[in-house]
Amino acid sequence: MIATGVIVEYNPFHNGHLYHIKQSRELTDADIIIAVMSGHFLQRGEPAFVDKWTRTRMAISNGADLVIELPYAFATAQASDFAKGGVLLLDALQCDYLCFGSEQGSIDPFLNTYTLLEEQNASFQQFIQEFVKSGLSYPSALNKAYQALIPDSNAQFVDLSQPNNILGYHYIEAARKFQTALKPTTILRKQAGYHDPVQEGTTIASATGIRQAIYEQQDIEHVSGFLPSASFDLLNEWSQGNQPFASWTYFWPYLRFTLLRLTPGELKEYAEVTEGIEFLLLEAAKECTDFISFMKKVKSKRYTWTRIQRMLTHIFTNFTWSQLKSMDTPRYIRILGMNQNGQKYLSERKKSMSLPLISRAASSKEPMLLQDIKATDLYMLGLGKNKMGLDYRIPPIRI
Repeated sequence: MIATGVIVEYNPFHNGHLYHIKQSRELTDADIIIAVMSGHFLQRGEPAFVDKWTRTRMAISNGADLVIELPYAFATAQASDFAKGGVLLLDALQCDYLCFGSEQGSIDPFLNTYTLLEEQNASFQQFIQEFVKSGLSYPSALNKAYQALIPDSNAQFVDLSQPNNILGYHYIEAARKFQTALKPTTILRKQAGYHDPVQEGTTIASATGIRQAIYEQQDIEHVSGFLPSASFDLLNEWSQGNQPFASWTYFWPYLRFTLLRLTPGELKEYAEVTEGIEFLLLEAAKECTDFISFMKKVKSKRYTWTRIQRMLTHIFTNFTWSQLKSMDTPRYIRILGMNQNGQKYLSERKKSMSLPLISRAASSKEPMLLQDIKATDLYMLGLGKNKMGLDYRIPPIRI
């Protein structure tokens, strides 16, 4: 069986994701599509719109054969570590291909960029440090350093100012650095950009735009044209169950309480909290009664919105620098759901996979998994739901 892997959040699963799965299957002639998907907290440092089991159902109903959870330590990490976690899990699952969406749309510029930055790594790192010291955010410094290294030649290099191109580069970097057997391929993203709002007369919108439209309109009917029917039905089921769509705005009272009960010394122990920002976090938490005003007070040229949200995610879930440094690579394969094709693949390959399979959370005391279980409980608390221990009670979904 030819297996093609995708690394995803599906927050929520929309028509662009459906196109990605269909094109991935066609481009690689895949017999099985394996999705490594983030759990309840995401790479931009925010709670998932709906829970991971609902998003797993969306994925399997729309063409994925097997859904694996990307552990919290990687799902909430900067791009390079997010990519590393996903790539190593797909390699452990013995995938033949990794297929990602990008603004570039062709793989050669990514390969050229990887070669360039490997050969010029010392200069690249020096440029980054200089630009960060000048006051640029890390993503801006990285892109400016990269631009300074691009040679005047006919070779094509990837545009690293685009968010999906950045992730794509880090996927290839991880696949090469860890000497995986994955063959990388990419598909051009259609129509909507990463942060674009929904636009009438189209059928593809960004997940960000879809979420924003639902938050603003307080219903999902007007975004139905951007979602496969299974995704729409599952979002409608979620809404009809009187469950709010998750966001930091909704979680703010719990997050604010968490901040205010800690000292500056305690705050700086949490992952990604650096350079004295703990004092500003506390000051803003005392003054601000809503999440948006809090973020506007804390955000600066040095601290991007995403970087601050990741700090807050780690504070909220009690995830420290010490834990982060101890979790450098995935240690297991956690099954969230599958169809018959996915089940067949696992039956054929599980004995030769390089990481242990986990289908029941109760069967493991692995610290990396325990952090995912804690994240689930706190996510449910943020939603106002008295549903603790769901990871122990919900088995892998079979469709």
